[in-house]
Amino acid sequence: MIPPVAVIGAGPYGLSTAAHLQAHGLPVRVFGEPMENWRAHMPVGMILKSTPAASTIDAPRRGHTLGDFCAATGTERLVRDEDLIPADVFVAYGDWFRRGLVPGLESARVVSVGRSDNRPGFELGLDSGERFTARAVVVATGLSGLAHVPPELAPLPHSAHHHDLSRFAGKELLVIGAGQSALETAALAAEAGASVRVVARGRGRVRFGAPPWEQPRWRPGTPFGRAWSLYALTCWPHQYRRLPPHVRHFLARRVLGPLGAWWLRERFEGKVAVREVAAVEAAHVSGGAPALTVRTHDGRRQELTADHAIAATGYRVDLAALPFLDDGLRARITVSRGTPRLGAGYVSSVPGLYFTGVLSGSSYGPLMRFVCGTAFASPRLARHLAATHG
Repeated sequence: MIPPVAVIGAGPYGLSTAAHLQAHGLPVRVFGEPMENWRAHMPVGMILKSTPAASTIDAPRRGHTLGDFCAATGTERLVRDEDLIPADVFVAYGDWFRRGLVPGLESARVVSVGRSDNRPGFELGLDSGERFTARAVVVATGLSGLAHVPPELAPLPHSAHHHDLSRFAGKELLVIGAGQSALETAALAAEAGASVRVVARGRGRVRFGAPPWEQPRWRPGTPFGRAWSLYALTCWPHQYRRLPPHVRHFLARRVLGPLGAWWLRERFEGKVAVREVAAVEAAHVSGGAPALTVRTHDGRRQELTADHAIAATGYRVDLAALPFLDDGLRARITVSRGTPRLGAGYVSSVPGLYFTGVLSGSSYGPLMRFVCGTAFASPRLARHLAATHG
């Protein structure tokens, strides 16, 4: 029996990669709950920050775009830059894509990946107890396990752990952060009846993007807005990995960084209070109630209290957050600041082991944080894998 390729993860990148690998005629086993991060770790009522053009999962054949899904299911047509995509509609699109192109998805969870001692390939273990050999492995686990809470906020839960914000109705809530996740979490909680304060580090950190019709037409268009830097990162991610490491990490952190979506402004301003501070120095919980120690811009220390607090402090790629990689395999992976250093075709320093999606962002750029990055990543990864392990 020919060993299959194992794809770990069933979000947009995992589904897209699997579809492309199957189009090359490779036997593939895909593991994970479909669209799990979107279904279970995003707040109820969330709207995608991305435009429809940035939200299609790439497929090896026509007929599987977000627009095709809308037409096939009678969903409101989502094609213009100003059209907003509810998260539950995007989850339904992912399920529709899976049924059409990856019907053999297995809900089993991969619990171990290691090198085979006696034969080529990798040994995988599943939570069902099954063990099998794969000729190659693609890790496409998205944001799973990557929620980042700074040490000074360690007692607080991350926003990824709060799916239903209605539980904060009638309560005081602190949300720490200034990115889309923080601002949308705050707005949704306020709409659910909470009294919300956003705590943002720095001056003028709470900002919102310009609507599509206000962006300069003389700049090149991209799925993320009109800007030369966005155009370069969208069109040439294959050149991105050739940049010096410190430049790559800087751009991955700063480009498309903390910024609220244009449509969120009217739902946020006047409904959510904002407290801008020089630093959040510590958090502690006493009697079930959180308190933050902050340093103000004039150098004073203050304590902020509420019934609840959430750290909406983003995500950080770190191979240590992928517990299924055994120690021997992990030690062979070349990393840069905890992230896998990838070559052509998204392959790591271990032949046959690939990383895609957000896990590939430090090598291929911020585009890999968005669904539309599947159009670049999936066909290239599949071609490389088919050529070397087909």
